[in-house]
Formats: sequence, structure tokens, C-alpha cells
Amino acid sequence: MSDSPLSVDAALASLLAAAAPISDHETCPAEAALGRVLAIPLVAEVTVPPLDNAAMDGYALRFADWSDATGVPAWLPISQRIPAGTLGSELVPGTAARIFTGAAVPPGVDCVVMQEDCEAYDGKVRLTATPKAGSHIRRAGEDIRAGQTVLEAGTRLGPAQLGVAASVGATELGVVRRLKAAVFFTGDEIVLPGQPLAPGRIYNSNRATLIALLTQMGIEVIDLGQVPDRLEATIATLERAAQAADVVITSGGVSVGEEDHVKAAVEQLGRLSMWKVAMKPGKPLVYGRVGNADFLGLPGNPVSAFVVFCLFVRPFLLRRMGAESQPAAAFTVPAGFDWPGIGKSAGKRREFLRARLEDGWAMLYPNQGSGVLTSLAWADGLVDIEAGASVMNGDSVRFIPLSELLK
Repeated sequence: MSDSPLSVDAALASLLAAAAPISDHETCPAEAALGRVLAIPLVAEVTVPPLDNAAMDGYALRFADWSDATGVPAWLPISQRIPAGTLGSELVPGTAARIFTGAAVPPGVDCVVMQEDCEAYDGKVRLTATPKAGSHIRRAGEDIRAGQTVLEAGTRLGPAQLGVAASVGATELGVVRRLKAAVFFTGDEIVLPGQPLAPGRIYNSNRATLIALLTQMGIEVIDLGQVPDRLEATIATLERAAQAADVVITSGGVSVGEEDHVKAAVEQLGRLSMWKVAMKPGKPLVYGRVGNADFLGLPGNPVSAFVVFCLFVRPFLLRRMGAESQPAAAFTVPAGFDWPGIGKSAGKRREFLRARLEDGWAMLYPNQGSGVLTSLAWADGLVDIEAGASVMNGDSVRFIPLSELLK
């Protein structure tokens, strides 16, 4: 293993190459499948919509009947009323049908005119605007045809995907089993919220952040708590975690300090593949294998842990879950700042700066320290600056919305 830092792109490629998708799957009620990954393609057994239907409340008629021979709008008798959920009879030529949104269009109709463009009186209707043949009619099968694959295996099921499943009548879905992630945290200086805060101690924010990130992804979390900064304790907890989960994730202890024991524990129990990335925040990142489990070690600083999770761990976990993770969408915006600032030189590592958009401009949080967690609560994205690059106010910069990194 080289001691030279990997680039961000090389580190991500290495992680994704090592991510083996889960093969086990199970049947899940559709209503409980939010966030799950589809293991079996969903094939429609019905056509959607099943019949031509009205896209508006209004009147259904034959286009040829809308005016008399001189082109003056004709008064057409209203021959039937068709609410949604009912079937009308074939339209009598020279008449119109009162129809409502979603109702099946009867035979003989070739346009629906919305009620705002009609004038009804004494059982008759005439148009106040020129209709178009085929207007406001949803055609049978224009969304889905019976026999069509509507959701491919590997699809992560969000609200829209579950809506599609419901539209074809699916009540159960074949999904990949939930990924299990065991987490533990090192550092004698950290205590859990609710415990006395002795001098020299700080509250453990990484536990809350990491568990929330994993839970949001639909991953089953096994929380093994806090581990003393002792090699023996770290080894014992790591061994237990690897036996219980598909992936083990830690925070802290992955650097090279005398009290950083996680890296040594992984090397003793398994193998280590990579541990430094040329980025800021978040230089230390450990990937390895312990038994049958993947191991991912995050930095201890809270901002570093969050950014490393979003950029590396989340895509890795999505692939382990059987979903194809697409690169986070980014766009170019003008910088409302100078970087690195007067009297400072550009950094040698790729930097991800906490920022938010104000009137379309990227504005930086004033303190970019890796321990300033409030910067993430304030930000709505990251500005991505390549190693060695400088930015002047008004320059174009690459902005990655946090929503893209957390979806």
C-alpha cells in the first residue's frame, strides 16, 4: 500500500470497485418499501390508463359538430353526463356529453373542451373558443402498456417509483435485503449527550450524524457505542462488529497518532487497502476487509466525517445495496468570495468548502474549520475547488447541492 495520498476520483473508483452488491432478496409490502432497492424488475400486468379518458372537466364532442355550416359555434344538446368511474354510451352525433376529469371518453368523441371554454344553458352547450381535434384526451396506454417493465432491478424506490408501482396494482415488491452497518466510535475525549461533561471532554456529535445518515438511506444500523482508546478494546469491538454486519463504519482513530488504534486493529484482523485522500476536509479514510465485512473508517473531526461519508461512503453503500449510484449533480455558479484569501497560497489538496446560494451566488461560511459543524447546518452545498486553484470574487465555481449528496 503506497503512502502517497490518492486523488478523490481514484479513491472513489477504488471503493466502488470493491463494493459487491448484496445478492439476497426478499418480498416486501409496497407500502413499506420506501428507500429499498428493487431486486426483481416490476412488469406491468395492466395498461395505464386503461381507456381513453378526459384530462379536464368539460364537454366531450365530435370536432365536426362544434359549429354550423357558417362557422358559428353551434348549440349542442347535452345527451349524457359521465362522472369519473363510470362508462358512458356511444356519443350521438350532433350532441355533447358533460364529462369530468378521469372519466372514460365514450366512442364517437374526438375532443374534450374544458368547461372554461364553454357556455351551457337549458340543457345545451356551445363553445367560446375554437377546439382542437384530440384535445384534452389522455390516450389508453400513453403511460404504461401491459407487459412493459416499469421499474428495473437496481432501482432505489422513492415516492415516484412507489407511485408507479401502485399505478400498476403492485402490492408487494421483490427487494434486496437491508444492508447492515455496525458503527462504533473511538476517543476518550468524547462523551454521549446526557452524560456529565468533564473538563477536556466534548459531546459525541459524530454518532448522531452518522446514524442519521445511515438511517436516511434505509440501512439497518447496529450501534456498538463508544470504545476506549485502547488497542485491545478496539480489536474486540471490531471483531464483534464484523461478525454482525455487512459493513463496519467507525469515526476517529484512523490517523497515525499514538492513540489512533483503528488502523492497527484492521491490519491485525484483516487487510487494509487505502487510508489517505488528497482532499480537505477529510484526508484520513480507511478502507479494508475484516472477515466477511467491509470496513470504512471516517475521520474524527465532524465536518471531515460528514464530507467523507457523502463523497465516498454513501456511493459505496448504495452499490453494496444493489443500487447504481450516479455522480452527484453539480452546476456552475458565480463565487461571492475570494479563495484562499489575501496573503494565503492555494492548497495542495482538493477542497470542499461549505457554502450556500444567495441570489444565485455561492457564499462561504466564514469559518471553514473541520470541527465547525454549524457550517454544515448553515450550508446548502459544497464548493468544489481543485488542488492548487485560486478563486476570485465573480469567478465561476462548481457547486454541489447537499440535497444531491443526501438523496
